[in-house]
This record gives sequence, structure tokens and C-alpha cells, in this order.
Amino acid sequence: MDIGVVLQCTPPAARVIDLAKRAESYGFSHIWTFDSHILWEEPYVIYSKILDETRKVIVGPMVTNPATRDITVTASVFATLNEMYGNRTVIGIGRGDSAVRVTNGKPVSVDDTRQAILDLKGLVNGESIQYKGQGLRLPWAPTSRAEVWVAAYGPRMLALAGEVGDGFILQLADPTITEWTIKAVRDAASAAGRDPDSITICVAAPAYVTENIPHARNQLRWFGGMVGNHVADIVERYGLDKGTIPQELTDYITNRHGYDYNEHGQAGNPHADFVPDMIVDRFCIIGPPEEHIRRLKELQALGVDQFAVYLQHDDKDHTLAAYGEKIIPAVEEHLRAIG
Repeated sequence: MDIGVVLQCTPPAARVIDLAKRAESYGFSHIWTFDSHILWEEPYVIYSKILDETRKVIVGPMVTNPATRDITVTASVFATLNEMYGNRTVIGIGRGDSAVRVTNGKPVSVDDTRQAILDLKGLVNGESIQYKGQGLRLPWAPTSRAEVWVAAYGPRMLALAGEVGDGFILQLADPTITEWTIKAVRDAASAAGRDPDSITICVAAPAYVTENIPHARNQLRWFGGMVGNHVADIVERYGLDKGTIPQELTDYITNRHGYDYNEHGQAGNPHADFVPDMIVDRFCIIGPPEEHIRRLKELQALGVDQFAVYLQHDDKDHTLAAYGEKIIPAVEEHLRAIG
């Protein structure tokens, strides 16, 4: 199992770059960032500096969207980074949340997201596409390669991930929901004639290495609020049909009342007070290193290829170091030198 890390582009950018460099030194495989250009600094500029000061890590957004960024521009950015740094990028994409809502926009439709993914995959991988009635390609980027991973919760987006995504991103670590979503993605891949095992499965969630569980819960409660935005959208579309959406994913939002994007992704978000401790414990990973190792092995057994640590709390440095020194070595495949 690969272990990645998800960073906010909170200024100063030098701090983000420093965390990324130390994450590589600790053995993290991927450096992801939020992509919300009003709330935080512009991530694509920061990617260039991270890639320049690291050697191996893969870098990309978790996640971008087709509304605030034109797909042709996004493809050009990542193809340029690939030319400069040797195909070390990945593109997480979804319908849009904070980046579009802060500007009073709406998430992109599933159908338009599908077309955006297909166009982005084509352009960034050196292919020609039809775009607004015009054949286009990046003539200077024939060797650029980047995978496009689809973030999803609801049935239609899960199917889309299986049908066209190179990878699938689930932003929570609950085992029951993880199992349900992976099955939905793989079933859709099979129905589309694809090899379901070819799709990389990434679970992303906050992790806090500590013995102080109550403090960690309060630091990570914001994540349940963030996930609640997506769940509320799904419930609005599908209702509470237990045959469509797991009850584990919907029960906790009954006491949700609005959301303030000024507090998005931040510890202490008052609009996450409706999130109970049980949800924090299920959606996140909290506790000493042994508990993180147990949870990661549980996810791995379900088919998860990467766990990406959301590093948004008050003890980033300790959690980063604990993963590098104790947790990553415990979940890596170990080969015998003799025998």
C-alpha cells in the first residue's frame, strides 16, 4: 500500500513545500493538495516548486474540477510539469465543491464531468481530442503521461469512476462505506468492459497519531462536516433509499444545518458540531501507531492501493514523523534477503 499526504495551500507556501519535502524523506509516495483558489493559495504554482525540490514523489490536486479550471488549461499545466520533471503528476478530479461554491457556482453535472475527464485524459497523455467542434492536441507534449483519478460518493459518480477513471478517490476511511464504493466502481468497470483491478483505489482521510483521543476528535471533526456537504447533495438527488446509499453514509447528517465555507477544512469549524464522535472515529484514523497500522491493513484487505493522510490539525509534524518512522514501514511489503 502506498501512503500519500494531502496538504492545504495555506500560506506561507514555503511551509507547504517543506512538509512535502519531509514527506518524501519519510517515504510518502504522493503529495496531494486541496484545489480551492479563493480559500487558499494557488496550488499549481506550488507544485512546480515541490517537484523541483523532490526526486520521486507524485504530485497532484485532491481534487480539481471542470468548472473553475478550463480542461485545456489544466492539461497544459500538467503536461508542462511532466516535461519539466519527468511524468510525476496525477490529477484528482470531481464535480466541484468549495472552489465553485465560494464563487456562488454549482458543481458540474455528471455528464459534463465525464466529458471533461475524457478530454483531460486525452490531452495530458499526448492524444488528439475533439473540443467544442475543433480537433486539439498539445503538439509539444507527445510523451506526457498522467493518470486521472475520480473522486466520488454517489452512485452515478462511482459508476463514472469505474467507466473512465484511472483511479478512484474516496474521501473517508470507514470500512463499510469503502467496501460498498469499491464494489460499485469495480462493477461499473466490468460492465464497461474494463479490467476492474486496473483502477487504483485511493482512500483519503485525516489521520492523527496521538494517545489523546478526545482532543484529536475535536481537531478532525471538520472532516465530517466537509463530507456532509457531499452527502447532502446525494440525499437531495436520491433521497434516503437504503438500497442506493448506505445508511452509514447518511444517518449523521440529519442534524446538519448549513455550512460556512470560510471555515472549510479547518479544525474547530463550528459548522461541524453536528458530527458525532462515532463518525469522526469511523471516517478518520485516530490513536497510537498500532491503531493506524490496524486500520490501514483493514483497508488494504478491502482492495485499497493508497491511503492519503489529510494533514490538517495542530500536530502535523508529529503525525508526519510517526507515519514515516513507524507506520509506513509496517504496511510496506518486506522482501527477504536470504532464503
